[in-house]
Amino acid sequence: MIKAWACNEPKGKLAEWSYKPRELGPQDVEIKIDCCGICGSDVHYLDGDWGNSKYPAVVGHEIIGQVVSKGAEVTHLSLGDRVGVGAQVFSCMEPDCISCSRDLHPHCKKQVLTYGGKYADGEQSRGGYAEAVRVNAHFAFKIPEKLSSAEAAPLMCAGTTVFTPMIRFGLKKGDRVGVVGIGGLGHLALQFANALGCEVTAFSHSPNKKEECLKLGANKVVITTDEEEVRKCARSLDYLFITSNAKTSDFSAYFTWVDFGGKICLLAAPASKLEFSPALFIHNEVYIGGSAIGGIETIKETLDFAAKNNVRPIIERLPMSRCNEGVERVRDGKVRYRVVLENRPITSSML
Repeated sequence: MIKAWACNEPKGKLAEWSYKPRELGPQDVEIKIDCCGICGSDVHYLDGDWGNSKYPAVVGHEIIGQVVSKGAEVTHLSLGDRVGVGAQVFSCMEPDCISCSRDLHPHCKKQVLTYGGKYADGEQSRGGYAEAVRVNAHFAFKIPEKLSSAEAAPLMCAGTTVFTPMIRFGLKKGDRVGVVGIGGLGHLALQFANALGCEVTAFSHSPNKKEECLKLGANKVVITTDEEEVRKCARSLDYLFITSNAKTSDFSAYFTWVDFGGKICLLAAPASKLEFSPALFIHNEVYIGGSAIGGIETIKETLDFAAKNNVRPIIERLPMSRCNEGVERVRDGKVRYRVVLENRPITSSML
């Protein structure tokens, strides 16, 4: 049995719970969890915002831990290896799969998400607010030595989410990049874009984040409540990454900030729908799309890039037993900028 923290109803409290895991398959590993980040997606799922939640729900897809058991066909990992698990734990990996063959594993028709997913045998996947987890070994990634476990955890989802489209778009030195929402995703997006040599503009409604944004790599900070500052942003960007839960009304401004032919990329998934007039696209000649979590090679690249370029999340650490407190802080928007839950005692030096 695996001990975990589970929620039994929308917006319910997490409570200790145990479940029988799937049998360890020949390509699987069991990971003893050291820590797990709290993602905004965890809160949406726990609260039932997307309409697809299954209870009891064990969430968490920013997992770091040690390999303690492995299947007979696993050759690239050894017992004791420190590994990370992101938001996906299985795909078909077939060479003729239109998704897996192009490092687009999240789009595989047979993909299984880390929690709330269903395996071919009908078993439900469960996440990292727990003492252990079993996953397909292809989705357990060795963590570079330069990254501490607590720092690596948010990179498994938040870091990969923001870096993936930057890789796919081919961001390079001199590209003009904007980031809306300086939170769990946004504070990492600033660092990655800066490390790529881009000219980075941070957009925030909070003046008290200005100095921190500059330290994180922004060349310029625009306070969105200042109409004059916002007006000067017209056609000033090649790419705009939306990392906050934006509303439809926000996009009339966003489209004017991006230069003709530029791209807006959605990285957050708000519960509400967005509705646009075709004229907004036609008259601005700006493209809008989204990006899911990264494929296997992209996650590896994210971890290596972060380690080599000193991209590090700003985190708050809590013991796993205080997971309800952590979830509530994320729900209320009080975190700067990521909560990491740990399965070990917290000492004063760790605070």
